[in-house]
Amino acid sequence: MFRSHTCGELTISEVNQEVTLAGWVQTIRKFGAITFVDLRDRYGITQLLLGEDLNSLLDAQPLGREFVLQATGKVTERSSKNANIATGEIELSVQSFKILNKSAVPPFTIQDDTDGGDDIRMKYRFLDLRRNAVKKNLELRYAVNRSARNYLHENQFMDIETPFLIKSTPEGARDFVVPSRMNPGQFYALPQSPQTFKQLLMVSGYDRYYQIVKCFRDEDLRADRQPEFTQIDCEMAFVEQEDILNMFEKLIKRIFKDVKNINYTEEVERMSWEEAMWKFGNDKPDIRFGMKIGNLKFPLHSFPNKLAHLQNTLIGVGDCGFAVFDNAETVLAIAVPGCSEYTRKQIDELTEWVKRPQIGMQGLVYIKCNTDGTYKSSVDKFFPEDKLKAIADAADAGAGDLVFVLAGKEERTRKAASELRLEMGKRLGLRKEDEFKLLWVLDFPLFEYAENDNRWVARHHPFTSPKPDHISVMINNNPLIEQADKYLEHPYANIKANAYDMVLNGNEIGGGSIRIYQRELQEKMFAALGMSDEEALHKFGFLLGAFEYGAPPHGGIAFGFDRLCSILGGSESIRDFIAFPKNNSGRDVMLDAPSTIDNKQFEELQIRLDLK
Repeated sequence: MFRSHTCGELTISEVNQEVTLAGWVQTIRKFGAITFVDLRDRYGITQLLLGEDLNSLLDAQPLGREFVLQATGKVTERSSKNANIATGEIELSVQSFKILNKSAVPPFTIQDDTDGGDDIRMKYRFLDLRRNAVKKNLELRYAVNRSARNYLHENQFMDIETPFLIKSTPEGARDFVVPSRMNPGQFYALPQSPQTFKQLLMVSGYDRYYQIVKCFRDEDLRADRQPEFTQIDCEMAFVEQEDILNMFEKLIKRIFKDVKNINYTEEVERMSWEEAMWKFGNDKPDIRFGMKIGNLKFPLHSFPNKLAHLQNTLIGVGDCGFAVFDNAETVLAIAVPGCSEYTRKQIDELTEWVKRPQIGMQGLVYIKCNTDGTYKSSVDKFFPEDKLKAIADAADAGAGDLVFVLAGKEERTRKAASELRLEMGKRLGLRKEDEFKLLWVLDFPLFEYAENDNRWVARHHPFTSPKPDHISVMINNNPLIEQADKYLEHPYANIKANAYDMVLNGNEIGGGSIRIYQRELQEKMFAALGMSDEEALHKFGFLLGAFEYGAPPHGGIAFGFDRLCSILGGSESIRDFIAFPKNNSGRDVMLDAPSTIDNKQFEELQIRLDLK
């Protein structure tokens, strides 16, 4: 055998035992006639002691970093113990060793504080995976996987695989397509999700399905996005929204307990989409801290329905002689707690921050709520103190707080207010990595109106059912309208989706819906999205046909597995939790993929490239 123990399991109780270890050389330290070697494997590090009798062998067979080494000897107690590692009380007094394989000099140091940058580590990812920091990320990923599978198995879910070579039906992101040699001129697509297959499984009677499955989307990349990613994909039959929410918030709580030893006992908060957008500026709010957005002036054309309790906070800032507010579609305010003592330099720096192209604002108004009850603002000459107080009250500011006000086009201003809120939360230490806060966001609009195309598009996907009391609105109304500027008056503008997103610390980690399961309603949805009957049959005839054979009510959810792992691991990048990720250009620099193929393959596929 190559080894009797791993490099992470020997303790003081094994002293005087003869053992054999095998692993990679981490470090070599020579002290006169003796040499210490740290031997590493997946499980840990053990210090080897090579005495004077073996040093002559080392001269003939010198060791180097990352050499693969086998060593046999007796476990002895260390005179100088290392409390930082599990094996720190012992060492192996080597009696014999064998170099199993040599290693070239690594292009970077294989340790936590490596000197390798992202590019070089991605090129040599097989070496980067040896580092303890990366290993811990993959161990966490496996723990999340194992916890999810155990929970779903205990709740009678069946893991059923679905195909990777499917039909292209692009509705959201672009498909990755695969040519078929046996069917010249025709192509498969890689699935963006197993959506239609899991619905077909519900029709087939498999009432609780799941997969931890690869999905593929050809879209622009960022820190939390990869062209291939993993979902915890789940579906249930004979359920309503409440059944889904109860089942899957328990799943996440179970993962918290199993992976992080966190007992998440509090009730998961629920919030409507409109409330999230108005109070936090986005549909995945971070509720670990307050700083809710105060709406001082609503735009003329915004969300179809405004929340009554938000309307009560309106402050008349229009026609005040201050053109920035007078000419703005919307004016939004945020109260930053305890920051009224901010200096002009600090405020100027934040003003420049909101002017960055990524944020896109023209400037930033501030109001200091002094502890003596007075107010000081950058717009004092336009607003008397009672009006400044009203604005501060609308932002829920108190004595000692600093109010920031943004004004401009509705969508840009709302996004800027959201980003400013998150930035201030970060600067004030309110977004703690070791604090986890779950939220359900509900009651999304079923449709969005694409003004450029003069048509409705699905906010989630075309298989999402309306709320039960909104189904008749879809059935009884024609989606076609003559003028784009009238779309907010259309009945479709007020239809709510029977959909839900789970948010963790300001990140959407899961989303799903109750599905359409009647052919008539599904055809109505396709028509609303501008599909002709022929197009709907071509793309989804298999699903429409299945709905005629006793499709049960059903719904489900898909969790972003990579994103969930990165949040639990305290990282902003999902790449850190994927064994072999792509870079920001979608390339695997280790494999040098994507790459060209030779002419013979093109001939077999009957494909000709015409690159212009």
